[in-house]
Amino acid sequence: MNGSRAEQPQPAPSRGRSAPLALAAILALSACGDRMTTDILPGGIPARTDLHQASGLPAASVRTVARRDFGWRVIYQPSAAPPNAESRAAVALCGLERRAPLRIEQQPRTDPIADPGARIFDIYCA
Repeated sequence: MNGSRAEQPQPAPSRGRSAPLALAAILALSACGDRMTTDILPGGIPARTDLHQASGLPAASVRTVARRDFGWRVIYQPSAAPPNAESRAAVALCGLERRAPLRIEQQPRTDPIADPGARIFDIYCA
């Protein structure tokens, strides 16, 4: 024996990394699924409902449609909306809950410069 040691086999460099990478890939792909479609908003409305479209207002006029504890809050641009837009939206949005509109209240703008000409109104359903 000449004093040199025999080389020991080395593990493949990718052998220890494949399991964590596979786990990361599975987690990433599972996050892309069709989830949270069974969530329900107050009033029994599926969370996947397109509220802008459900309001019955033209897409160009609607800024925000939000379900609140009292009913609905809508921010819209009246110049791009048809006549009686507020009452039409009230009937459509309360109709999602199978209720009739009770009243519509105009709300003051807290920042009129943010979206000039836009109006805010709250819809209370019966």
